Amino acid sequence: MEIRPAVQADLTAWAGMRSLLWPESADDHAEELAQYFDGQSIDIVETFVLEDPPGSLAGFIELNIRGFVEGSRSARVPYVEAWFVKEAHRGKGYGKGLMERAEKWATELGYAELASDTDLDNDLSITLHKHLGFDETVRVVCFLKQLTS
Repeated sequence: MEIRPAVQADLTAWAGMRSLLWPESADDHAEELAQYFDGQSIDIVETFVLEDPPGSLAGFIELNIRGFVEGSRSARVPYVEAWFVKEAHRGKGYGKGLMERAEKWATELGYAELASDTDLDNDLSITLHKHLGFDETVRVVCFLKQLTS
């Protein structure tokens, strides 16, 4: 198992894993990842991928720096935007390894916090976050209203 920064050659496999995580937006993944590699992404600052076996991606973690995070008083906070391990590779500590790499990245940049979120009904993710030392700060339902058509 190796965890390393994502490279352009990972785009197809990475987009495929994103489609497993977010099937409702599968058509958008390749374009969003192309924006990441072009330095134009507003959602992803860094991504680490997990290879197992070598040459085959088994997971990833996408990271951003947000200007606001519930429960934090910091002006900027590293944020886990996506965290995924393929089903066949779960239970091996790979998710923990990806999160530890994210923590290392954040501390190397001088940050003292790492934030994340999950859906209210994703009990497995909630349990895993808590197991890895995350504290739940708030449960929220977010709204957005488009003011132009």
